[in-house]
Amino acid sequence: MTSILLLETSTRVCSVGLSIDNRLVSIRETSESQSHSELITSFIEEVVSEPGLAFTDLSAVAVSMGPGSYTGLRIGVSTAKGICYALDIPLIAIDTLKAMAFGMLQKADPKLRHNSFFCPMIDARRMEVYTAVFDDQIQTLEPTHALILSPESLKRWFDAGQVWIAGDGADKCLDLWPGKTNLNHIKPFVPSVQWMTDLAYQQFKQQQFADLAYSEPFYLKDFIAGVPRVKGL
Repeated sequence: MTSILLLETSTRVCSVGLSIDNRLVSIRETSESQSHSELITSFIEEVVSEPGLAFTDLSAVAVSMGPGSYTGLRIGVSTAKGICYALDIPLIAIDTLKAMAFGMLQKADPKLRHNSFFCPMIDARRMEVYTAVFDDQIQTLEPTHALILSPESLKRWFDAGQVWIAGDGADKCLDLWPGKTNLNHIKPFVPSVQWMTDLAYQQFKQQQFADLAYSEPFYLKDFIAGVPRVKGL
């Protein structure tokens, strides 16, 4: 039996699940603001106990590694590493955007999947998003990068076939491409452990494990903290 604990905290959604032999058997999710640190521990306990398992039954922990929220990623990755250290089990690092693309493929109209390009988007403030482009086999065509959206964004892919967008970054760009008949917006859509299950199982079977000591979240950008302002200066 292969039982994998799944953690997705890269955005405002805190998603925790457990898969057994590539089947998601329990899940807890919430999009409540600032809930990750408060709920992740109880969510983990619930998804493990619900199917009657103990923590010692876990085969691995899979965690969404980014890009995304600095705080969310830090919470998810540090929690995953702590469990792996305590139980001496492997860590599976999941590409957040690739997992989103996998979910988009599941939601896409099967009649339009051929010659399709999947562009998951995570909001990076203002008109910037974290994105990548995948084909209908979820092979990477354009690697993860920060993109400032403009009317010319994704032109190459619009010229080539059906373009699918999803995620909180996609919601703000629709006005850039009015009248695009080959633009498909999947909504509602959020990062979830539902989309990580297959990827985590594949990586487990192929023994594609992350280095527990040196693995860090893929922030894409350096974290910039606000500088406190002192009155009178």
